[in-house]
Amino acid sequence: MWEGLDAVDWAALTHNYGSAQDLPELLRACAGDDREEAEDAVSELSNSFFHDGGWICSAAPAALPFVLRMAADASLAPGVREWLLELVGDLAADAPRGGPGVDPGWWPAWERALPHLLALLGDPLPVIRRRASRALRCCDTPGEQLLPGLLAALAAEDDPALRLDLLLTLGRAARREPAGPHGPEALGLLRALLADGDSLQERHAALLALVPEEPELPAGHAELLVAALRDPDARQWAEQGALTRVYSRTTALFAAPGPAAAFVRALLRDHPDAAHRAAALEQAGALLAEWRSPTADLLPVLAARLDDPAPEVRRLALDLLACLGPAAVTPHADRIAALLEDDPVADTALWALARGGDPRCVPALRGAPAGFGSSGQHFGLGVRGHWPVLPALHEVLALLPGHAQDLMPVVEQELARQGDRTVAHRFGTVLAGWGTASRTAVERLLDLLAEELSWAPAAGALALLGPGVLGADAAARAREMLYARMNGADGGTDTGAGAGAGAGAGTAAWACWRLGGDPEAAVDALAAHLHRPAALRMLADLGPHAARCAGRLRVRAADRDAWVGVEAAGALWAATGEAEAAVPALLSALRGLEEGRHLPVMPTAVRQLARIGPAARPAAPLLRAALAGDRRLRSNAAWRGFVEDEELRTAAAEALVAVQG
Repeated sequence: MWEGLDAVDWAALTHNYGSAQDLPELLRACAGDDREEAEDAVSELSNSFFHDGGWICSAAPAALPFVLRMAADASLAPGVREWLLELVGDLAADAPRGGPGVDPGWWPAWERALPHLLALLGDPLPVIRRRASRALRCCDTPGEQLLPGLLAALAAEDDPALRLDLLLTLGRAARREPAGPHGPEALGLLRALLADGDSLQERHAALLALVPEEPELPAGHAELLVAALRDPDARQWAEQGALTRVYSRTTALFAAPGPAAAFVRALLRDHPDAAHRAAALEQAGALLAEWRSPTADLLPVLAARLDDPAPEVRRLALDLLACLGPAAVTPHADRIAALLEDDPVADTALWALARGGDPRCVPALRGAPAGFGSSGQHFGLGVRGHWPVLPALHEVLALLPGHAQDLMPVVEQELARQGDRTVAHRFGTVLAGWGTASRTAVERLLDLLAEELSWAPAAGALALLGPGVLGADAAARAREMLYARMNGADGGTDTGAGAGAGAGAGTAAWACWRLGGDPEAAVDALAAHLHRPAALRMLADLGPHAARCAGRLRVRAADRDAWVGVEAAGALWAATGEAEAAVPALLSALRGLEEGRHLPVMPTAVRQLARIGPAARPAAPLLRAALAGDRRLRSNAAWRGFVEDEELRTAAAEALVAVQG
């Protein structure tokens, strides 16, 4: 196995962590007798070669033959062999021919290794055959080199699940030119299986393999695909959760919302297997996360799943109703409230009621339920689909200003938490949004105002609540502490305020003004930080007091940083009432909104247009087009994406009314 290992000049090669001179010992450890140590070594090897991907290091070609020899060694643990082949597949997927970052030695090494990888398609263990198939599916090798071995392996394969995997690999290889003389044979076999395969699953796999060549196939085979997914033999796809994966992959074949909604509706019909019911709901979530129009069609089916015997299915249904908002929750609020006593789904039911503004959520929230985390999670759109994620406690409380008095003890308790440097930001924001605070909560904020790591968000919350809520004595105490920071006592930092280091005096001066202090001092302090969006936002709050900054604000409105441009445009309008520079800056930040594009800065830009009113009339066509679009306007996945779409559309509708006068 190790022939030639010591002949390689490993010290001259590199991997993700530098010199590759440690690789001989690491490779040998992968084949060690101690399984736990071997698994740890494989994990370390994977990190050294692949980690987050993006390049093929110079050590990878030298190590490839030894990795494949271990993968073929039946004396090693199957898990070790499988993970080694998974690494080979990761590297193969990361090494397109002519791609940047691929070591020149990779492709010659890959060509030499290919026969050994193809031979593993005949390994006695199904898991090894599967991993070999997937590694070949990921690579960029022309079909003429792969198809003979794949066709032979398919003819010999008697494992139904592995036949499905091989069909997908065969379809991928047949599309890689030059496909050679076996290319037409492979495509002909796939078409024959689609037309008259021995099983629904083979017909399904054949269609998936052919779709890139024949994208019109799904529309004509929707009934076949529904039947195949709902068939008990669909469990053949279910290795390590792949049932959901094949549901997702198949639903994704229907790009337009109308056909996709019809397909998902068919999947949502009752099924005796809870895993299928859950997979169908996940497809409904993915569809609803992307498009608005299927909501009315799918909502009754989602509501019907509130009574499902499987907790995971109930949880998925509750989550989707919560995501869709009050209009989806309110008609079913009694049934949702009954699930507050259903332990596996109680937190999700509570979230749904809060999203609907139902007062029955309040008693449970007063207990600060553990299911809601302390910090909000954000998920980007890199992965298609939808998954249930509960918001953080402060995000739930923020939805319930009408119940502020009943929920105030929760905020008081959280503000009193020791050692949490973000508590002032999270729960101070809740109080500011509610527009009210208890005497105890105010005292907690004043305590936090004296702490170095939390003073800035505490100052922001106190400032937004204002003297009317705080009372004269508390406002005066806050001003006294803020004056000290304005004048240099601990005023050099602004931890947690979003304005950045060195802007602390500006935050303090703005908050001091909001609590009855000098506006000119606030303008002076903020004017030094007009390259910071937070400082511009505070300056806009000062309105005409900031008019002397107009020249610099005009320059900043054209800034390449979208956040700086938008906040500067808002500040310019608030200070001077000038629309000539402000409106173009705001429209620039909204580029692509009419086509469904969403950036986090866009809601702010839309609200600025609403404040400007008729002088921003050029924005009307863009706002109308955005409101007419069916695609959800979001930058995040999970529940946050639904809320982003809802909030931006509400803001756009209000802005359209305002700009049209």
